[in-house]
Amino acid sequence: MDSPSSPVFTVLVSADSEWQIVVDTIHPAQNDSSPLGDWFVSSVGTHKVVFFHSGWGKTRSAAATQYVIDRWHPELVINLGTCGGLEGFATLGETLLVTNTVMYDIYERMGDSQHAIDFYRAELDTDWIGIDLPENTRRAPLASADQDIDFHNFHVLIEDFAVPAADWESASIAWVLNANKIKGLILRGVSDIITPTVSETDNSHNLWRSRVELIMQKLLYDLPFYLDKHQAFKL
Repeated sequence: MDSPSSPVFTVLVSADSEWQIVVDTIHPAQNDSSPLGDWFVSSVGTHKVVFFHSGWGKTRSAAATQYVIDRWHPELVINLGTCGGLEGFATLGETLLVTNTVMYDIYERMGDSQHAIDFYRAELDTDWIGIDLPENTRRAPLASADQDIDFHNFHVLIEDFAVPAADWESASIAWVLNANKIKGLILRGVSDIITPTVSETDNSHNLWRSRVELIMQKLLYDLPFYLDKHQAFKL
């Protein structure tokens, strides 16, 4: 049973490689397990934070988000990870501060497909962070699907969903946060670029992996900034 002084911040980390980098960077004194992922508690600046390996894909991400809400009752849930960017709309290595999400792999064939897509849209309030953001960071919408970006979907993502990038998990995390009326923060670093004719990391996990470490370390470096902003916002 967690004490009343349990941390008010939880950080969800999705992909296995992203999680391993977080563990290797922070070197937690103890790792614990749950049915939905490993976790540990660590100090980030002056803040006590639960880091949780929420796993990849929309299903596990949604379940893990609900789990950390029910267990720790956090004031802020943060998701750190990577995403694929669309050429001309995203830059390799930049950080996207996610403002709203959409699931682009929903296909309704018996009724109104747009109604189904809109049902799972989610907005994230980022006004409390202010205008000045960490270096190479900007606000942007993000799409999610249970797949890496297929270059055949380049124009669909740009024209139908108006996003500069996509990942596997953010939309499900944001939707669960909104359902629980919990404040959320999603930060995704662009790890690869997709053009209208090619996805550069297709069949090249090693290329993606070679870029993840710098992205995750940047996100961890910036994390105290956001925690301090949240603390100041509460006062």
